[in-house]
Amino acid sequence: MTQQTLEIEKAAGVLKLLGDKTRLTMIKMLSSHDCCVCEFTAIFQASQPAISQHIRKLKDAGIVSETRRGQWIMYSLNKNCEYTSLIDHLLKHIPDQDDKIKELEEKGLRITCS
Repeated sequence: MTQQTLEIEKAAGVLKLLGDKTRLTMIKMLSSHDCCVCEFTAIFQASQPAISQHIRKLKDAGIVSETRRGQWIMYSLNKNCEYTSLIDHLLKHIPDQDDKIKELEEKGLRITCS
């Protein structure tokens, strides 16, 4: 993969966006698992509108993409966005969040979106 150089303004915007703990955690989770809004609401104990707002900001920046699966919309990390190299580098320094997914599965909440 070729190293892509970002303009300072774009890099600063992405870093500001990911400076939010909830969004950074979402991105780390999405790097290995697709998730829906209802799963994030359970994980973060936040309202659906609050989670949707975080998702919208990430989607608007092109960092997150969505796929419809039946009645559910699943979100994943967009590996084709212009910030992929920067995000991948950043995520290498963040602990995985698989425990949050595992906890959802144990509570039976992960399967509600299948």
